[in-house]
Amino acid sequence: MTADVAKPLQNIRVLDFGHTIMGPGAGLILADLGADVIKVEPYEGDSTRRMPGFAAGFFATFNRNKRSIALDLKTPRGQAALHRLVAGADVLLENFGPGTIERLGCRWEDLAKINPRLIFLSMKGYLKGPYEHRGALDEVVQMQSGIAYMTGPPGQPLRAGASIIDILGAVFGVVAVLAAINERAITGQGKRVGSSLFESAAFLMASHIAGGAVTGEPMRPFPARTNAWGVYDVFDTRDGQVFIGITSDAHWSRFCKQFGLAELGGDPRLQSNTDRCANRHWMLPVLKRLFAEQAMADVLAACDTAMLPYAKVGHPDELPRDPHLAAGGLVETAISALGKHLIAHLPGLPMEFGEFRERTRLERQPPGISEHGEQVLREAGLTPAEVEALVQERILRRPDAQVAARNENVA
Repeated sequence: MTADVAKPLQNIRVLDFGHTIMGPGAGLILADLGADVIKVEPYEGDSTRRMPGFAAGFFATFNRNKRSIALDLKTPRGQAALHRLVAGADVLLENFGPGTIERLGCRWEDLAKINPRLIFLSMKGYLKGPYEHRGALDEVVQMQSGIAYMTGPPGQPLRAGASIIDILGAVFGVVAVLAAINERAITGQGKRVGSSLFESAAFLMASHIAGGAVTGEPMRPFPARTNAWGVYDVFDTRDGQVFIGITSDAHWSRFCKQFGLAELGGDPRLQSNTDRCANRHWMLPVLKRLFAEQAMADVLAACDTAMLPYAKVGHPDELPRDPHLAAGGLVETAISALGKHLIAHLPGLPMEFGEFRERTRLERQPPGISEHGEQVLREAGLTPAEVEALVQERILRRPDAQVAARNENVA
C-alpha cells in the first residue's frame, strides 16, 4: 500500500501464536493489512526457523511485517507476562494441536475475563464435532477429503503441489476475525471464532459432490475425468509445454482462424463443445502434432492474439521474474535459514484497494527470535526492572547479538 494511504487494520493489535503455515499465514494477512502483529514464540524460537527441504522458506514467507517475543509460557511468570499483553490486544490467534493452548494458560474463557473485547481465533484440524480431538495436517485432509484422490491418476492419490488447505484455512480464519471485529463494533464484546483444515478442504470439494449428485456417477480423478470441454489440455511444443482452454464456441472459432485450421473449424463434427468432447479421440492428436512443430513463444503469442485462455506451464522459480507480478509488487524479503542469508522476491497480498493495485508494503523483515520482546512488554506496562527479571530467569529471551545487524548482512 502506498505510504500516504492509511492501512485498513492499523488500529488492530494481534497476538500471533501461529506455527508452520496456517497460523502464521493468518497473521501475515493481518500484518500486511496494517495490524500490529506480535509473534509469540516459544523460548527456543519457532521451529520453522530451522526446517530443511521444501519447508526451508516457511518462516520468511509467513512472518514479514511482524514483531517477535519469545516467552517460556510453561512457567507461571511467563503466563502472567503474556496476560499483560492480552489486556491490550484485539485478536489472539493460534493453531496448536488440541489441548495445547489450554496447557499454556491461554484458554479462551480465561483470557476473555482479562479482556472481554478479545477476539480469539482458533485454527484447528477440525471444527467442533466427532473429529475435534484429532490433530491434522494439510496433507492428511487432502487425503481425507478427496482432493488427493481427484488430483492423482486412478489409484495414485497425490497431494496438491502447494499447501493450499493451510492457506485456505488461514484465509477463512481472517474472514472470521474481520466479521467478529465488525460485530464487536456493534456489541462491544469479543468472541471465539474458528477455522479448520478439514472443513476448508471439504468446501473445495463442494462442486464435485454436486456434480456426482447431478450425474449419478462418482467423480473420477482429474487425469481420468470425462472432460467438460473439448480442448482443455497441456500440449508439447518444440521447447516447452503450454496449456490451452477452449471453453466456448467463440474461442473455437478464433482458435481455428488464428492457427490456420479452416478444415477443423468447418468440420460438422466439431461445431459445438459437446461435439468436440465426443470427438476428442481423433481431434486432440491432430492438435498435438500441430503444436509439436511450433516454438512455444509463437504458440503463446498466437493464443494471446486470439484472446484465448492459455498459459506456459511454469515453475515456481520463474515467478519472481514474471512481469505481471513485478508490476503488482513483489516483496523483497530477507531469508536467514540453513546458514544462508539472502533476499527472495515473494508475492504480496493478492488484493486491490481502490482503483489501482497497491503494493504490499514491507514495514519489517521477518523478525529475529524475540527481537521486539523487551519493547513489547514495556508497551504493556512492565517496568525495565520487571523485564530484566524475566530475562534473568530465562522466561523472556533476549535477542541474539546478530539480530540487530541481520539486514546489513543480507547478500
